[in-house]
Amino acid sequence: MQLIRGLHNLPSFAQGTVVTIGDFDGVHRGHQAILQRLKQTAQQLQAPTCVLIFEPQPREYFAPESAPARLTPLADKLQLLEQAGVDYVVCIAFNERFRQLSAEQFVEQVLVTGLHVCHLQIGDDFRFGCDRSGDYAFLLEAGQRYQFSVEPTTTVQHEQLRISSTRVREALAAGDLALTEQLLGHKYWIKGRVLHGKKLGRTLNAPTANVQLKRKKAPLQGVFLVKATLDNGQHWPAVANIGVRPSVETDGLPHLEVHLLGFQGDLYGQRLRVEFVHKIRDEQKFASLDALQAAIASDIKTAKDYWQKFHTL
Repeated sequence: MQLIRGLHNLPSFAQGTVVTIGDFDGVHRGHQAILQRLKQTAQQLQAPTCVLIFEPQPREYFAPESAPARLTPLADKLQLLEQAGVDYVVCIAFNERFRQLSAEQFVEQVLVTGLHVCHLQIGDDFRFGCDRSGDYAFLLEAGQRYQFSVEPTTTVQHEQLRISSTRVREALAAGDLALTEQLLGHKYWIKGRVLHGKKLGRTLNAPTANVQLKRKKAPLQGVFLVKATLDNGQHWPAVANIGVRPSVETDGLPHLEVHLLGFQGDLYGQRLRVEFVHKIRDEQKFASLDALQAAIASDIKTAKDYWQKFHTL
């Protein structure tokens, strides 16, 4: 898969492209169905698949404070799209200049001149253009003028409800990891580099890996049994706390701390993949470090008991 940043870096695409557009946050089972159909069409037309995304996501641009927590940062999204077999991801900066494009300019400059689109797969509720005049009907008409076909995306349901990024977020916020896995097609995971922290865990008899979170919001919070995967591919059962650490922090930002059960060694600088398996409890504020230490010890015991009983990892 090739990542292309900006329209000015596009190749010629002489054979045309089969395109879909969206946030693809989480690359859940609904997205996976879209991508599978995209690949089928691309094979028929003998053209490459292209996923068009924006950074920041439009909702983050228009309302950064109220935009929902991302399920997947850009790097993780790209990994999932590559695993899905996408040929090209075109990432366009969503800025004031791009926002001012009319629907007709978007079609002409981005889809036709830029991507040489021969087939577009898009949701029938998709709206675009500075005046939001661009919709599915507009694209059908534009397709006739510019000679590309337009197909609505398929809807995938679980328990008679549409699978969406919003629904995945709701499941994570509720701590329903079983439903999350059913919606995503895999367990939810976060990947980040292990940084030096305050090393408070050592004083509480529970040394933790401080995993970097490049985000202002996290889609889940609490204490979890997790599977930690090291750079060398080793898997470790672990306990993770993700949240704002109200007992020791005041910055209000999410932190991810992971205690690997029985691990001895140095993790600094490694990229740790943390897969969420079972929620132990909500995050809470403790009156003292002694109370926090007792809670951590209890969490570790719960995690060990769960691991020994279910051998989940």
